[in-house]
Amino acid sequence: MKHIGVLVLMYFGSLSLSAQDLNTFFEKADSFFKVYVADGKVAYSKINSNKESLHEVLKLAETISVSKDDAKNYQAFWINAYNLSVIKGIIDNYPTNSPLDHTGFFDKTTYNLAGKKITLNAIEHTLLRAQFNDARFHFVLVCGALGCPPLINRAYLPETLNSQMDAQTKQALNSSFLKVNTKKKRVRVSQIMAWYKKDFTMNGKTEIDFINGYRTEKIPDNFKLSYFPYNWNVNKQ
Repeated sequence: MKHIGVLVLMYFGSLSLSAQDLNTFFEKADSFFKVYVADGKVAYSKINSNKESLHEVLKLAETISVSKDDAKNYQAFWINAYNLSVIKGIIDNYPTNSPLDHTGFFDKTTYNLAGKKITLNAIEHTLLRAQFNDARFHFVLVCGALGCPPLINRAYLPETLNSQMDAQTKQALNSSFLKVNTKKKRVRVSQIMAWYKKDFTMNGKTEIDFINGYRTEKIPDNFKLSYFPYNWNVNKQ
């Protein structure tokens, strides 16, 4: 019995340390974004001059333990880890005009996160999209380009994750992510919605149905939908 008691204490002790590490990660990530992100743009030149804070938060992320069963912590961790890793990818190739200038930026380069060696594409498509049917991921995972929805200047946190994801989706679909021509009865949207059409048409919805779920000014159902090209220039300040 004594042996079992020690094991139980060790188990709960490890859970406590894991929770502390995760909270510290969120705090460090939040501080980093507040310093280096403004108006959706990243101060890459400043980060490049002082990489310590980026390295510190990503070093902490290496040993974090998260489970998809704890969905909010899991999603918040991987969204922040993705956005931070994109920034690291840009800094590792700094100066650069676009993430696409570097072969394998999304599908070959790996990052040490939560005990895994993982690519950006694997985070997005395997750990998040494949596990949760939520098109809002496309508005919070920021690929380092101007065509992406803007990066917020704070961390995504488990307790506010749903409202943050809603807010970013609303912001995108009420701004330059979407262009409406009322006279011609047309709406042009980011190419993201073409690439991931299945995500935006789940449960029998149309793309316009999805858009109108977040739009202040609704798009009529009879408007023709098309896509404008993605801007892959880096989202630098």
